[in-house]
Amino acid sequence: MANLSHFMIPADNVDRARHFYSTLLGWKIEPVQPAPDSMGIAAMQYHDITTGAARPGELNTGGLYKRHLNEPILDFVEVEDLDAVLSKVENLGGKVTMPKTTIPGVGQTAMVLDSEGNLIGIWTSIKK
Repeated sequence: MANLSHFMIPADNVDRARHFYSTLLGWKIEPVQPAPDSMGIAAMQYHDITTGAARPGELNTGGLYKRHLNEPILDFVEVEDLDAVLSKVENLGGKVTMPKTTIPGVGQTAMVLDSEGNLIGIWTSIKK
């Protein structure tokens, strides 16, 4: 069975999106220094994303790049404190599109538009 192993976030303004995600979620987002024959990496304004320490069964890498088409993303990000994260969204230029909702037996989730208009899911699992 194939698992999600990497995610890509398109952005109209890469710097604004970098600020949004690093401030909201604490992600490390670093620009990739392209080689002279990088086949367009510089034009993409590509950045590597590290979401935390690598742990078995968890995704911890992704990419942020200059949007070229109308490509969307929809990935879910697990956080410890959903309310704390949601309280930051609008101040960072985002919008909560689905308020916190309980999924019985699973946890709580919400949907937000980021500073670039991308829809992302934020969730927290039931603490055992």
